[in-house]
Amino acid sequence: MLKESLLMEEYEINPYTMMIKPYIEDDKVYSEIFELEDKFLVPEKPLDIVKRGCEYFGSSFNGRRDGTKTLIMVTHKAPIIIDPYTSIYFIPTTSPTRPECIWLSHDHIASHQKGRNNNTIVQFRNYQCFEIPISFSSFENQLSRTAQLRISFQQNIERMEMYSSFPPRSFHTRAAEFKKTYRIKRKK
Repeated sequence: MLKESLLMEEYEINPYTMMIKPYIEDDKVYSEIFELEDKFLVPEKPLDIVKRGCEYFGSSFNGRRDGTKTLIMVTHKAPIIIDPYTSIYFIPTTSPTRPECIWLSHDHIASHQKGRNNNTIVQFRNYQCFEIPISFSSFENQLSRTAQLRISFQQNIERMEMYSSFPPRSFHTRAAEFKKTYRIKRKK
């Protein structure tokens, strides 16, 4: 087992969290947490930590997942917004319900390259590298989906800010005028 000094009872995802990786010992699933300058072991599954992170920032995991589906139409291995205001967006490497799912912080990924045995080597902004069991093309797809989620969310925030600068009228009237002026078509 990892050093006992690294064992924590509970963990909250924060802007320093880079990766949450399952660690299995004696048929029990722990989470190995990698932060910019620290590493912890928590006696919880990675998905439980992600779920609690969503709740800490005011939503449920299912609510965040539904939000991803609404914004970018992704339902499988969907990236999750933990907290958009501090840029905490997490990427699952497999289905989140699978015990081997690793969660990576989109904001901390600096680069990636093909690894051995169809794996991907991920380098974080602190120059740490990890070989992750996900194919290069699947990882690139996950990165792209998360970037799309961030952009879509940010565009909605900017639209709301823009609407608030218009003269007082109903929100729906202003939105209809904006769509008509800029010919925005909603995805189906």
